[in-house]
Amino acid sequence: MIRTRLPRLLLAFVLLLPTAAWADPPAGFAERVEGLRTTWGVPGATVAIVENGRTTMARGFGVTDISAPRPVDADTNFFTGSTGKAFTAAALAVLVDQGRLNWDDKIIDHMPDFRMYDPWVTREMTVRDLLVHRSGLGLGAGDLLFVPRSNLSRAETVRRLRNIRPATSFRSGYAYDNVLYVAAGQLIEEVSGLTWEQFMLRNVLAPAGMSRATVDTATRAATPNAARPHARLNGPIRGMGDLEPLGEDAVIAANASPAGGLSISANDMVHWLNLQLAHGDLPGEARLFSEAQSREMWNPTVLLPINPLPGELRTLTPMFSTYALGWTVREYRGSRVIMHAGGVYGSLAMVVMIPDRNVGFYIAVNNEESAMLHGLTYELIDHYLGLPQGGWPEKFHDFLEQRLQGGLAAVQAPSAQPARVGPSVPLANYAGRYTDPWFGTINIRQQGRGLAVDFPHWPGLTATLEHWQYDTFKMRLSDPVAEPAFVTFALGADGKVARIPMAPVSPIADFSYDYRDLEFTPAPAETAAR
Repeated sequence: MIRTRLPRLLLAFVLLLPTAAWADPPAGFAERVEGLRTTWGVPGATVAIVENGRTTMARGFGVTDISAPRPVDADTNFFTGSTGKAFTAAALAVLVDQGRLNWDDKIIDHMPDFRMYDPWVTREMTVRDLLVHRSGLGLGAGDLLFVPRSNLSRAETVRRLRNIRPATSFRSGYAYDNVLYVAAGQLIEEVSGLTWEQFMLRNVLAPAGMSRATVDTATRAATPNAARPHARLNGPIRGMGDLEPLGEDAVIAANASPAGGLSISANDMVHWLNLQLAHGDLPGEARLFSEAQSREMWNPTVLLPINPLPGELRTLTPMFSTYALGWTVREYRGSRVIMHAGGVYGSLAMVVMIPDRNVGFYIAVNNEESAMLHGLTYELIDHYLGLPQGGWPEKFHDFLEQRLQGGLAAVQAPSAQPARVGPSVPLANYAGRYTDPWFGTINIRQQGRGLAVDFPHWPGLTATLEHWQYDTFKMRLSDPVAEPAFVTFALGADGKVARIPMAPVSPIADFSYDYRDLEFTPAPAETAAR
């Protein structure tokens, strides 16, 4: 049963509000969702809306899986991606309330083996720093430790942080990362004695009444009512081609779950939205976290750079945008909006709250149609702020279609076509074991008339290297969810491979595939594959 009880003080205030304050979802909103879904080929979607402590929508649309259709309903779990960062922050808030740590504690005081590349940063990094993307790491740094899959433990993933070079100085700016939320998950284990998964279930999800939510791939796989991810992978670039279901084992690796591994239904998300808007208050006399921790989690910490949106989307550009503890806090047309988007391969989600209107909502889709997700988000925000509708889904769709076409044009341009020159040495000369300081060791071997690559911490995943030009090859991975890359063998004066830099093939590849962060060199003979 959905809990609709309001916080005690808020209830007294709400009873004094005029009837007009109860602004239900836009007239015909369900039909709008279904129309966009069918028009753009979205398999399934889910929506949850709460207003002043009551649920005004919790329902599903479409099917969970195009290969085995089952209707989506309000209990269907969808991957929620990085919206789960707020849940990891809430778990830390519980520990703060218990007096077991503080937001400004040094990480190394709780995790003695924790290391960043710079020893000074190691000494100074705090719990708060883990959550606000100001560490100095580059955009998506370290994501290849769990993207597209991984068999690394969470502790080993955190151990490899020490070898990732920073892109900027500590606390000098904002660059989104996932790997430090992995570290936050390991911190929860070190402090509580429970894994992130155990702590999340016992101390966050269960008290919040979120009984259907899952925290790991195995539990989700055993849940019959779950939306399967889908993507378009067989076209010339990702996002084009036929829609197909993805294998869920490759959607998110277990070590990365604190950064975005939750799967949640509309009915469960209702509890989370109400909990957030009630500042941690639960039905009865209980609280999940205190008012003080609620303020901390919503308190802006880092300024985000403002990049004006183009054309008809320009109106959506905020005057300011900030990052708090697992939340983006931004201005939208004069109002404060607290939100976070999330995505794993084949699924997208959005969680939004407008505290001054006591409204929150959740939208998720089980494919990569972000125009529907973002467009409906702004339609709902406009509605609850009393603003005219802007046709945002269609405008986002046009913008994203232009972006896809631009990416396609770039990879098909004459200047992007290879010169039929090379390779400069026999293929056998490229074979060998190579290592990157944080990624680890790979094995490149001759396979027939070509080359193949084995990745020890990407289980079940191999790649072929097709000659492109000179000493550059195009790497195609065996799982189509993974972005292809250019692999260049830089030869020394002796004709042997000295180093191997990489770069994504697509100019619009997801930032997690920042192969540019890798530079492999020949592995010493005694280095074990890892």
